[in-house]
Amino acid sequence: MLAQLLPSMADGLLLGFVYGISAMGLTLIWGVMRVINLGHGATMALGMFCTYLFFTDLGLNPYLGVLAVVALSLLFGFFVYAVAVHRVIQAGYLSTLLATFAVNMIIIGVGTWVFTATPRNINFSLGALQLGPFIIQNTRLLAALAAVLLTAGLYLFLYFSRPGKAIRAVSNNRNAAELMGIPSAQVLALSFGLGTMLAAVSGGLISTFLSFDIFSGSGYQLRSFIICVLGGLGNPLGAFLGGLILGGLEGLIPNFMGVDWVPVVEFVLFVLVLVVKPTGLLGAK
Repeated sequence: MLAQLLPSMADGLLLGFVYGISAMGLTLIWGVMRVINLGHGATMALGMFCTYLFFTDLGLNPYLGVLAVVALSLLFGFFVYAVAVHRVIQAGYLSTLLATFAVNMIIIGVGTWVFTATPRNINFSLGALQLGPFIIQNTRLLAALAAVLLTAGLYLFLYFSRPGKAIRAVSNNRNAAELMGIPSAQVLALSFGLGTMLAAVSGGLISTFLSFDIFSGSGYQLRSFIICVLGGLGNPLGAFLGGLILGGLEGLIPNFMGVDWVPVVEFVLFVLVLVVKPTGLLGAK
């Protein structure tokens, strides 16, 4: 039994790294802007299809495609912020929810028209790595490594760069940051762009080893919400840790209860965290 559990848990943990960066994007936007981005999942689907098109139409290595997604999704995040979010950011939670939900529906609607709802798959293999009882697909391993590097890069950016420090200042106290000369409008746009980029990149990485369609982002968005609450809303490190926990659970649960029970257990965990410790593992009071 242990020989079966360990490889399953390893696969789940590797997927959890990618879940973590998706949730980091969601929690970054919330922590800085107090906006719950309901277009997060649709943005992940866009990252999947961009990586797929770069591979199938341009013959680009999927991981080079993910690098292209970084730049494109950052620009896309700036565009969405300017068009849909900036105008309603002071209008309260309901307005921002509706604005981001509208973005979600537009992406899904246009995506369904362009790509249809047919599942796609990137036929790209790098073989497998065998370590004792563990047989790990190298595509999952590279995706996890990319997620770790991206997390480290985000940490260095937030804590050691001038724009990153400005983001943390606006997150802590927007009015005080403005009094110190920090252009909060630009910082909010950058934060939304980074959150959008993290969502699209996580989608691109997932597409290298799992099939997807234009609706796939919805399920990953729900997982991101669970991870954010588990790790502590507004805490990127907590989101990364929550991603590992959820990924590990997804690897273990099918061995005991079947795949259909995975979302049930995840949402039971979601409710338990809200009831027992609503601040999450690393969230502030």
